[in-house]
Amino acid sequence: MIGLKGTLNIIDNWGTLVADRECVNVLKQKVNNGWGSVGDEIVVVVQRACPISSAVSVSVTAVKVCHDDVRRAVIVRTCKAVRRPDGRMVRFDDNTTVFLNNKREMLGTRIGGVVSADLRLKGWGKIASLAPKVI
Repeated sequence: MIGLKGTLNIIDNWGTLVADRECVNVLKQKVNNGWGSVGDEIVVVVQRACPISSAVSVSVTAVKVCHDDVRRAVIVRTCKAVRRPDGRMVRFDDNTTVFLNNKREMLGTRIGGVVSADLRLKGWGKIASLAPKVI
């Protein structure tokens, strides 16, 4: 469960090596009083970003995400345990997200970590298919 002011990590390859995010709003969520779970869309503010250097020139950097950018994202892993329909409890070591554009499409082309299988049930099949492992 991700609440307001919760910190999240990044696992897609859209412009940063290291980024910390802070949740500022959980979108379209009326049931859980502002708490977000796996597959929920949120609004985040980038707190810290380290840009990827260009392979052609070290002085040129590809800055796609800057400090204090406000972006939409989808939650792909949470520390809070989630109960599956068969009774299993699944939880991860960190809270992570993936950037989205305004059309609810993933901005990156690769995902660098494990994602939850609950993404397929909530309509994020493309994110689950790009991940190296789905648990």
